[in-house]
Amino acid sequence: MRLSRLGVGLALYGVSVAMMIRAAIGASPWDVFHQGLARHLPLSFGVVMVLASIAVLLIWIPLRQKPGLGTIANTLMIGPFANLGLALIATPDALWARVLLMLGGVLLCGFATGLYIGAQLGTGPRDGLMTGLARRSGWPIRRVRTLIEVAVLLAGVLLGGVVGAGTLVFALGVGPATQYFLPRLVVPLEIAPPASAQHAET
Repeated sequence: MRLSRLGVGLALYGVSVAMMIRAAIGASPWDVFHQGLARHLPLSFGVVMVLASIAVLLIWIPLRQKPGLGTIANTLMIGPFANLGLALIATPDALWARVLLMLGGVLLCGFATGLYIGAQLGTGPRDGLMTGLARRSGWPIRRVRTLIEVAVLLAGVLLGGVVGAGTLVFALGVGPATQYFLPRLVVPLEIAPPASAQHAET
């Protein structure tokens, strides 16, 4: 159950990334960064995503973050599914269709995030970077998250990534979308009864 939710969530997340990119009106800050890197490397967008995730995981080492199964799956799966989505989805000619594609990508990202985080099998590399930096620095999560997003966005712009209205919509919309879906998609974990209770039953 949890593994299937994790897998479906990560697959849909990759598709949501492709939807935002094919809408061509601005991707998420991290994907602007991935786009920029892909412009300068002989690699596909999805492979760049995987390599960037691995690089972020290396930063976990000094932060003493521990990856879970979900962390590894996130690192390896989202990029290939983003590539698949990019191969199957074309950029619409009409602006209204591109706007709908972008909005659908934001909503799907929120749903997908709720699925894979709700599986409770480990955070993604970028979320772990955020929580690790917040713990080591003592800064609030919102400050650390903002600094990371701004830094990767600026780097992506300098590298030639596409920024636009979709970037702003993602920044403002993915949080509320995730907040809506996550409580409805969390898989409750079974808590083993204390040893004393187990002995009492025997």
